[in-house]
Amino acid sequence: MNDSANRRPLASRGTRWAQALAGALARSPLTPNQISVASIAFALAGAALLLWRPTPAGLVLCALCVQLRLLCNLLDGMVAIEGGKSSPLGALYNEFPDRIADSLLIVALGYATAQPWLGWLGALLAALTAYIRVTGGSLGLAQDFRGPMAKPHRMAVLTLACLLGAAELAMAGSRHALTIAAALIALGAAVTCVTRTRALARSLRARR
Repeated sequence: MNDSANRRPLASRGTRWAQALAGALARSPLTPNQISVASIAFALAGAALLLWRPTPAGLVLCALCVQLRLLCNLLDGMVAIEGGKSSPLGALYNEFPDRIADSLLIVALGYATAQPWLGWLGALLAALTAYIRVTGGSLGLAQDFRGPMAKPHRMAVLTLACLLGAAELAMAGSRHALTIAAALIALGAAVTCVTRTRALARSLRARR
């Protein structure tokens, strides 16, 4: 990641723990691009748990994998920009691993609820929200990170669903929390596509 002009606004970026961890990584041999790729590994582990170990313990571990994926997404940019380790390929590594990680987790969520179509729909709409954002950037506008179901919101819903789902599965043997989460992610991503497209259209009209 190497573009400081279009960074997602994150309050956690200013916390001491994040700055300390990013500083330590910046002094290490790790590159921001390697950290970006690590986010795929965590997403793959979380998806595998949803697919093959959707037990209470597996769901808790999946929630942890989701948060580790987000941690990588936070730190790659901080190491690149604040740590001075940006690269010419940073923009590619900033976007592509995110799309892969999102798809892995959301598609797996659909299969975990026995509603594969819902996972595929959510993944498609999640990718579309990013496409609309990047389209605005390609037209010379600031990239639009608004929700209601931007990437951090999707992952927050998935994390909460895994934790609630673990308790639900242990007590009732059902997975309603996961099904609700899959539906919320798909519906929220659809609404996000609409809100971002409308904002993009307004910005283009205002520029004329």
